[in-house]
Amino acid sequence: MNYLSPSILSADFSRLGEQVKALDQAGAQYVHIDVMDGSFVPSISLGLPVISSIRPCTERIFDVHLMIEEPGRYVKEFAMAGADLITVHAEACRHLDRTVTAVRELGKKVGVALNPATDLSCLNYILPELDMVLLMTVNPGFGGQKFIPYTMEKIRALRRMVERRGLSTDIEVDGGVTLQNVEEVLLAGANVIVAGSAVFQGNLAENVSAFLEKMWR
Repeated sequence: MNYLSPSILSADFSRLGEQVKALDQAGAQYVHIDVMDGSFVPSISLGLPVISSIRPCTERIFDVHLMIEEPGRYVKEFAMAGADLITVHAEACRHLDRTVTAVRELGKKVGVALNPATDLSCLNYILPELDMVLLMTVNPGFGGQKFIPYTMEKIRALRRMVERRGLSTDIEVDGGVTLQNVEEVLLAGANVIVAGSAVFQGNLAENVSAFLEKMWR
């Protein structure tokens, strides 16, 4: 099953609740929420109060991507704010297993994100514990970047790893995915697509519909 997870980092923040409702009505299954701390990545973005405030706007899955140092300190708070799926960066966790276990104990789904140049080998032991792996296909911290070409092979390699081990782990791709390359990304092995600018620039409903049409062929 393929899922669309529009990133609200590209939304109009003056109309955020309205746009989250529009994503729901257009058929997007997830809402991707990027949390940045200005340390792990250069930018600072959405925090707990914003997530709590938009939680009543939809029952869709809140796909919360923590681009913060030592995210284990805050997973309980993000769970309480309304996250359904919490993804942490392998590069940001001193004790990755402990953080993954903490999310699971909160009754939430858990994912691990990897930056473009991070080797898949860091997943060797933790992969069976994960609901999802998020592959960054741009360097994290800013929206609107172009897809890094070499990450396409990384998606293929992760899909082979998942299948070889008989797992059903979702593969999410985040960064530079557009209507022009989404089919290639899906063919490479992804099944959860994050799109920001490509959804929010122009007619939101039409853009979501166009993505879903390509993803459900």
